[in-house]
Amino acid sequence: MIRVLLVDDQPLIRSGFRALLDVEDDIEVVAEAADGSAGLALARQHRPDIALIDIQMPVVDGIEATRRIAADPSLADVHVVILTNYGLDEYVFNALRAGAAGFLVKDIEPEDFLHAIRVAARGDALLAPSITRKLIDRYVTQPPRTDPGPAFGALTNREREAVALVAEGLSNDEIAGRMVISPTTAKTHINRAMTKLHARDRAQLVVFAYQSGLMSSR
Repeated sequence: MIRVLLVDDQPLIRSGFRALLDVEDDIEVVAEAADGSAGLALARQHRPDIALIDIQMPVVDGIEATRRIAADPSLADVHVVILTNYGLDEYVFNALRAGAAGFLVKDIEPEDFLHAIRVAARGDALLAPSITRKLIDRYVTQPPRTDPGPAFGALTNREREAVALVAEGLSNDEIAGRMVISPTTAKTHINRAMTKLHARDRAQLVVFAYQSGLMSSR
């Protein structure tokens, strides 16, 4: 059972998401909150698998709530998925940098929304396709000037390749096909890269790939 916490200051939005989730046999909504502060308290109380958090809320916004969840060792297994009405601006990168596992726009189709919950619960990075394309476009045309640091040099060439493919939004099976290796080997490369880079999840590998200039070098 995938346990979900809903955090949004609009009751109608929460009701809509709950209505979608409650009919699924493998998903359970364990609590709701109208601001980030209350959401953080409920996350600590219920330890959900997924915290669906709106980005703009009173008291504590979604990015700060995400940052606090990511910083709490007791909530290491909580995957935050940010919800927003917006496409791409600094919200996306700030949310991923704060530790979000994914980022969805609220006009997502119901079946895609349910798929997203299951993907995030597996620990995979999740970005709406439109956001991924815009993110890639921005950092290819305007590559960042961040020093990748010593951790980047610790990656093998195959690990770098795997990280770059994660940043393109590919699944483990797709990465395996591109690299001509087994899915298990692809997952091993990704996990080793996460360990070396101290990445919380695959979403942070995406952040690293663009910050380091790895994607622009491709």
